[in-house]
Amino acid sequence: MPVSLASLGWDAWFADAFAAMAPPAGAAPARVAVDYNYLYRLYAEEGEVDARIAGRLKHRAASRAELPAAGDWVVMVRRPGEALATIRAVLPRKTRFSRRAAGQVANEQIVAANIDVVFLVSGLDEDFNLRRIERYLILARESGARPVVLLTKSDLGADVPARVADVMALAGDVPVHAVSSKVPHGVDVVRGYLAPGVTAALLGSSGVGKSTLINRLAGADIQRTREVRLSDARGRHTTTNRELIILPDGGLVIDTPGMRELQLWDVTRALAETFGDVEALAADCRFTNCRHVNEPQCAVKLAVTGGRLSQERLDSYHKLQAELRHLETEQDERAQSAEKRRPRVARRAQRVFKPRG
Repeated sequence: MPVSLASLGWDAWFADAFAAMAPPAGAAPARVAVDYNYLYRLYAEEGEVDARIAGRLKHRAASRAELPAAGDWVVMVRRPGEALATIRAVLPRKTRFSRRAAGQVANEQIVAANIDVVFLVSGLDEDFNLRRIERYLILARESGARPVVLLTKSDLGADVPARVADVMALAGDVPVHAVSSKVPHGVDVVRGYLAPGVTAALLGSSGVGKSTLINRLAGADIQRTREVRLSDARGRHTTTNRELIILPDGGLVIDTPGMRELQLWDVTRALAETFGDVEALAADCRFTNCRHVNEPQCAVKLAVTGGRLSQERLDSYHKLQAELRHLETEQDERAQSAEKRRPRVARRAQRVFKPRG
């Protein structure tokens, strides 16, 4: 079914980026709806299109993060007689929610691209975790999109007002809403952030109700849902691919698989912003390089002793700072290793292609 590019989020910024790439004749812009690991479903003016990555794009990518992800705009080429279109290039991203990919190597994973609003979804049931919300807030602030916290299952949670108050204290100026997919008002709150051409992403652990919320927004059961385990209140994966969904009333949402592991990725600015209370206290420490551990006249430690800052909050700050330092060290070591390999690769290439005398 044909759609307008504007309804998919296309604007003058992307149009200029597309033109700057000097696309080949017959090329058209399209937006990534689903990533099937090198095979893609795209939204284009002509409707849904299945596509694959051009070999040159795949082989020139320095990492998986340079390849298309859900929400990306791409340069698409269709040839007569071919079942699949070809993705020639990925347009620059306005925003992106990234995390460190699982595994031993420090790589970036793009969870959602070109999003205007990022809904951080957490259940108010037994799986409620304040520290996990803290991590989501850090990555959301770094994404460039507008973060909004959705506390779902407000009809099931125990001591809901206290938990909401804890999240609001953590979130600062980020809006926090306690909602339930079973109550129309909760869905209306989410719908209030959406409009034609606006893209939102729903991020959270399995079982927090992301797919259920999307079904309510769409007015139909378009996403599969499953009940959480009664033994530990943890959800089971239903969504298996990141998917960009066009809503009937306008707006788009990206549904994502549940993420229980959420490691940081290049979030120095957002970490300081999320822990603004700690950073403000640190300004009064005796030493400018105070680590807030056992240094004398540490204003942060004094705030903990005086009950103005919780020890748990400070412990989380230390843990996240250490994680970020470890990531930076890994990235530096990897860059140094790549720099050392470059001359060896060049010498091997010269030997292979040395002309015969």
